[in-house]
Amino acid sequence: MSETTQADERLDKRSEKQAAKLAREMQAFARSHGGSAEGQLAHIGRGQTRIALVGANGEWGNLVARSYEAAKKGAEKAGITLHDDFDGELAAKVRTGRYEWSRMAGLQVGGPSND
Repeated sequence: MSETTQADERLDKRSEKQAAKLAREMQAFARSHGGSAEGQLAHIGRGQTRIALVGANGEWGNLVARSYEAAKKGAEKAGITLHDDFDGELAAKVRTGRYEWSRMAGLQVGGPSND
């Protein structure tokens, strides 16, 4: 077996392991936020992918995967519906609270300081 084949097999195993871990984390998120979740995948640089999740109750969260493939496999294993974009229908489901609004406004609009 060539070194390239062995390296590819190690990468495949690592990707599968991460996909399984991500699937467990996504399932736990869905269970604790209304029983289901939807998401969107976005490249964030250096091969990493952000998984934005929105629970059935409107709560949201993020996970980061080492690769787009691992993120996609994890979502498929978890039964998460993926959207192409985080706008429109998916964005309308997000429920934000006072904390998020104050953090988004920051000091520019009189939000709390970062102290």
